[in-house]
Amino acid sequence: MVNWQYLIEEMYDHASDDAEPMAKYQRNQFPFLGIKSQTRRDIFKPYLKEAKAEAKLRFMENPNQAIIDWAFVDEFWSFSEREFQYIVCDYLKEMKKYLQPDDLPRLKTLIVQKSWWDSVDALVKTIGYLVHKNPDLKSEMAAWSSSDNIWLKRTSMIHQLGMKGQTDTILLAETCENCLHTDEFFINKGMGWILRDYAKTNQNWVENFLKNHESDLSNLTWREATKYFYLEKNQI
Repeated sequence: MVNWQYLIEEMYDHASDDAEPMAKYQRNQFPFLGIKSQTRRDIFKPYLKEAKAEAKLRFMENPNQAIIDWAFVDEFWSFSEREFQYIVCDYLKEMKKYLQPDDLPRLKTLIVQKSWWDSVDALVKTIGYLVHKNPDLKSEMAAWSSSDNIWLKRTSMIHQLGMKGQTDTILLAETCENCLHTDEFFINKGMGWILRDYAKTNQNWVENFLKNHESDLSNLTWREATKYFYLEKNQI
């Protein structure tokens, strides 16, 4: 078993004066230890290596058993210092192939607890991997897009980042349409991001979506979506 207590102690041992500026960068949403990204990854590397080795052995013994260490995830997510949530995001990214459909509610909890763009955006591709692997979960993404929670809305759209030709355009349209008519920055920015990303694969689809929803789209979404091509938005 990985001794996560050693990792906790090592993290606190690496606390630095960078904590204050790092917290300030995230608008003081959370306290920080002051551990920069590369240092954090270096600290976590041997623990992650051991966790992956254990997971591989357990999967070989019984591929149907739960592999993800959710006790570790829950414990580290509960810490005040933000670097512990980053550790969880890194862990889940590396262990995503062991995620099961019934893990989605757990991932949802991580989206809505200690929410900010840094942790949400670090989890979206892990969620996207799980949904793409289990298409029945697409209905959950549609449901998230109708939520009152801005981070679930954002996730419902951008979980398809990087899918390119495998993007489900019906789901993309539905999630984006359910996120229209808002002044919320993170929703509008996220919509522009996913549309810009998919435009690299199918610019015509994105152009049509923009024109069909022109009066409902924020200027921010339009600007982000058309970053790499020109399409004028009528000022209505």
